[in-house]
Amino acid sequence: MKALTVILAVGGLAVAGCAGPPWMRDRSALVTEPSVCAPQRFEVYFRDSEAGLTDSARNAIALTATQLQGCDIRKVEVIGLADARGGATANMDLSQRRALAVAEALEAAGWPSPAFTLVGAGDTGSVTAGGANEPMRRRTEVLVDAAPR
Repeated sequence: MKALTVILAVGGLAVAGCAGPPWMRDRSALVTEPSVCAPQRFEVYFRDSEAGLTDSARNAIALTATQLQGCDIRKVEVIGLADARGGATANMDLSQRRALAVAEALEAAGWPSPAFTLVGAGDTGSVTAGGANEPMRRRTEVLVDAAPR
C-alpha cells in the first residue's frame, strides 16, 4: 500500500497529512472478513398442505450447503411448521414431513447426518388475528451451528 502525503501550507506552517507513523500504515491485519463458518439460520418455504420441496427450496438448500461446505457443521436443528388448517394431528404430521424433507436434502448435499435434530411444531402458535401470518407458517426453520475447521 503506497502512503499518500499531503503538505498544506497554513499561515507559514507546513502540515503533513495521511502519512502517519509506519505502524499505522498497514491496516490489513486489523480488517478481516467475517467467516461464513458461524451459526446461521435460514428458512425453507412450502406450498399449502405440501411437504415436497419446491425449486426455490432446493435452491436455498443448495446455496447454504455450498456456502458452508468447508465448515465444521456441529449441529443442525430443523423445525417444521404448519398453518392452522387441517387439524392438530394432520399439521403435526405435515410439519414433521417438512422437517424430514429438508434434512434429507441437506444430507444429500453432504452434511453430516448425526448432527441433525428434527422437530415438528405443527400449528402451535400459528393463529393470529385474521390469520394474516398463516402462510408464513408453511416452512421449516434451519438453525446451523457451524465453525471453522
